[in-house]
Amino acid sequence: MKRRLPIIPLVFSVFVFTGCGHKKMVESSVGNIVDLKGIVDSDTLRVATMTGSTSYFMYRDELMGFDYEMAENLADYLHVNIKISVARSEKEMLEWLENGKVDLLAYNMVETKELKNKFSFVFPQPDTYQVLVQSIGANALSDVTQLEGKDVYVKANSPFHKRLTALNEEIGGTINVILAPDSLNNDDLIDMVAENKISYTLAYNNLAQLHRSYNRKLDCHMPVGFNQRNGWLINTGCVNLRKAIEKWQQLPETDLMVSNLRGKYLDKNPFLSLRRIEIPKGSISPFDRLFKKYAPVINWDWRLLAAVAFHESRFNTTEVSWAGAAGLMQLMPHTASNFGLNKNNCFDPEMNIEASVQYIKSLNLSFSQVSNKEERIRFILAAYNSGPAHILDAMALTKKYGKKQHTWFNHVEYFLLKMSESQFYQDPVVKYGYFRGKETAKYVHNTLETYEKYRKKTNN
Repeated sequence: MKRRLPIIPLVFSVFVFTGCGHKKMVESSVGNIVDLKGIVDSDTLRVATMTGSTSYFMYRDELMGFDYEMAENLADYLHVNIKISVARSEKEMLEWLENGKVDLLAYNMVETKELKNKFSFVFPQPDTYQVLVQSIGANALSDVTQLEGKDVYVKANSPFHKRLTALNEEIGGTINVILAPDSLNNDDLIDMVAENKISYTLAYNNLAQLHRSYNRKLDCHMPVGFNQRNGWLINTGCVNLRKAIEKWQQLPETDLMVSNLRGKYLDKNPFLSLRRIEIPKGSISPFDRLFKKYAPVINWDWRLLAAVAFHESRFNTTEVSWAGAAGLMQLMPHTASNFGLNKNNCFDPEMNIEASVQYIKSLNLSFSQVSNKEERIRFILAAYNSGPAHILDAMALTKKYGKKQHTWFNHVEYFLLKMSESQFYQDPVVKYGYFRGKETAKYVHNTLETYEKYRKKTNN
């Protein structure tokens, strides 16, 4: 059975849960650094971390995070329980480790001379470097010398604070270093840049690029430092713990878990996907009222419209895709302008939904020859994702090869998937050429699947 972890911000004598689900009191050794034997004797690995998009967070009542899951796996390998202590700052975590209040920092710490003199780095992560996080646009800075006179927000005593201090000395300028409150973490500061609440902050490139994959308004191209090693920390004297961690990280199953979790937290990060989206209890989204208001215009179940929004933007009203699709329903600029949206109102959720409904209404007319309503919805979803041209090409191929051109699954969908092969996209009936249909086919399937989940979740 998976161990359930208590969240311990400041207390160090706590209940921890054993593998069989029974509570047991374990006294931590405050101020007493212990090596592997002490950890095994106490039956507890004491771990410090911080809340962050890749380290540790709560998502839909589940504890998650790359560092959290890997630390839990390490505790399983050592056959001990785990106790998580959540710090408010890196300084606090380091104090806990130095004083023996925790055995391990499961958090991505960048290697510095000062830290190497005090602690041992274990479980190394890919090298990274610091970048400036700013808004994309013509006024984006391109050189560190342009930071003179600019307000840059960082946490006190963080590596970013130290780097800005060094930069000020290097360029002889006057960067306005503004210290952010302890209540904010690096993810929060990046979000504040995206929301135009502040102009600049610093972040490590891997984290900055992760945020940018969810918000294309961010510019993270300008480095302000060099490549640095990073990883977890333990006390230098804990030689046997270090050896055990090194043995654990070399296991094939550990390597596989690292690979799987990197995909989970760096490709489709749960923390960021719904970070700013608060879904009221019993609701599908924050916009249920709007979906119910506009779905009747196209004679759709409002939950189907909600499913489209989820797969377009994850209900993020500020989403901008690499191709320029914007807002809750991810309308392309030309389509958006055709239905009354512009750069000033495209992120307004109601106007974005209203415009998308009008677009769906036009697609409904385009596929009016598909008489069965359920089938027509599948064609409309496909066209919403790829545009109608390639769907019409796939229908033409379907008809030519004697299949049902008004049936999606196993008929038109089949030929859409074939349109990346020259035999089919070079066929005379195909007007718009080559197309990779895999994403569109998946989109139709996933949207309908989400719609079914929403129907089961709600009765209205």
